[in-house]
Amino acid sequence: MTKTEILLIVLAAAAVTGCKGRDSGKGDRNQEMAVRRETVTSAEFPQSRALAYAGDPTEQTENYVLHFWDAFMDPDFRGVCDDGHVKGVTLEDLETQFGLYSTLLWQVDISVAKEAVSSLYDLAEACEKADTSSNVFENISALAEKYFYDPNSPARCEDFYLPYVEKLSKSAYTDQDMLPAYAYDAQMCSLNRIGTPAADFSFTAKDGKVRKLYGIKAEYVLLFFVNPGCTACKETMGLMTQSPVMNRMVETGQMVVVAMYIDQEIDKWKEYLHNYPEAWICGYDHLNEIRTDVTYNVRAIPSLYLLDKDKKVILKDPDCNLLLSYLNTVRLY
Repeated sequence: MTKTEILLIVLAAAAVTGCKGRDSGKGDRNQEMAVRRETVTSAEFPQSRALAYAGDPTEQTENYVLHFWDAFMDPDFRGVCDDGHVKGVTLEDLETQFGLYSTLLWQVDISVAKEAVSSLYDLAEACEKADTSSNVFENISALAEKYFYDPNSPARCEDFYLPYVEKLSKSAYTDQDMLPAYAYDAQMCSLNRIGTPAADFSFTAKDGKVRKLYGIKAEYVLLFFVNPGCTACKETMGLMTQSPVMNRMVETGQMVVVAMYIDQEIDKWKEYLHNYPEAWICGYDHLNEIRTDVTYNVRAIPSLYLLDKDKKVILKDPDCNLLLSYLNTVRLY
């Protein structure tokens, strides 16, 4: 499976995410939007001139990602800003474009993705600085949090959100009451960044022995933070155990799965152990250091971390479908 095919999976999932949160008043709201469109002419989202860039395919993608928002953020591109439009573009269209942008970030090197998001923040803040009546800054900031940081977003990536929220936590244009919250989010996003060594920790395994993460030897280590009986955990475990590629990697020893319990109901954890595959390492945080010392930003259960043989982070809290798609690109024994 190619990298583009992998991202198509995420794009489809992100489109579903964009539909979440619709309430029972959807029909009324659609009617209101229809009335508004009769009086307000909506603009099409302006495509970046970077689409016309000719060169190496990798460079094409990088250039497009880096300049995705240029035309939309251009001061010469104007339009009504109200509760249904941003610079004349409907909120629905803007979110669709942000969903596409969030998937494109996965197709470039993490350093390029972070540069692109940092640039996006600068453009959004410049719009606010030029015209405080504009709603660009707040809408782009809300979408960045939703797509990059919401635990329910299939396109989530704390490494994408970090450059945005770092600047958001220091900006004069941010709601000053929110600065401490954004500073905390930035601190949490800085933990275990992609390409850096994951935090080591000790745990008690199901055989009663104390082990350490860095003592596990394998080409890949998958940390799987779980809770006994958690519905979402069951669904994720089902996807993983039904994956031929992942099963092969575990069988050959290429991958070791560490199912970690980080709460305090050890009796329930012990009762549930028989539900995990025998080949997996199951353990609990006997020192309670992951929660207490916040060595990992486990905001929701389940949470996944894919590490390489040196325990460097490859994927940080990815959607399970993205994880499995990535594993399809890995060379097997």
